[in-house]
Amino acid sequence: MIIAKNDEAKRSKIWRIVTLVSSVLIIVIAIFLLTKLFTANPLEGTWVDEDRSLRLSIKSNGTIDVNVPEVAEDISVGVKLNYTMDKEEKTITIKADESEFEKLAEKSDGKYTQEDLKNALDSVTTTFDYSVDQEQLTLTEREYGEQMTFIKE
Repeated sequence: MIIAKNDEAKRSKIWRIVTLVSSVLIIVIAIFLLTKLFTANPLEGTWVDEDRSLRLSIKSNGTIDVNVPEVAEDISVGVKLNYTMDKEEKTITIKADESEFEKLAEKSDGKYTQEDLKNALDSVTTTFDYSVDQEQLTLTEREYGEQMTFIKE
C-alpha cells in the first residue's frame, strides 16, 4: 500500500487520526446546523404583501425597512422602523422612530409631512401575532384581529 508502506502500526495510527478528525467535523457541523435552526429569526428577509403595495425588509438587528407606496402624489418612501420579537409567543411589535420621520420629512422638501408618514405606517406600527407557512407570512393584529399576508421575495 502507498500509505505507510507495509507498516500496520502506522496505518492504524493514520486511520485513527482520520476517523477522529471526521467525527469532530461531523459534530461541529451538526451543532452549527441545530443552532441555526433553533436560533434563527424566522421573519428575516424581504416580504411583499399580496397586492404588492407594501414591502417589508426584516433584518436580524432589530430593524425593518418598510417601503410605503404613494405617501404623497405617487411618491414611495423607504422608512426604517424598529421591532422586538417574542419567538415563544410568536409576536412582533413594530415601533416608529419619530426622529426618522422628521429626517424623511425634511429631505422631502415639503412633498410630505411627518403626519403623512405616520398615517401611512399606522397599520404597521403595532403588535402582531405572526405565522410563517413556507413562503407566506401572516401578521394578525392583536387588538382588532386584522390580518396582513405577505409573500417572501
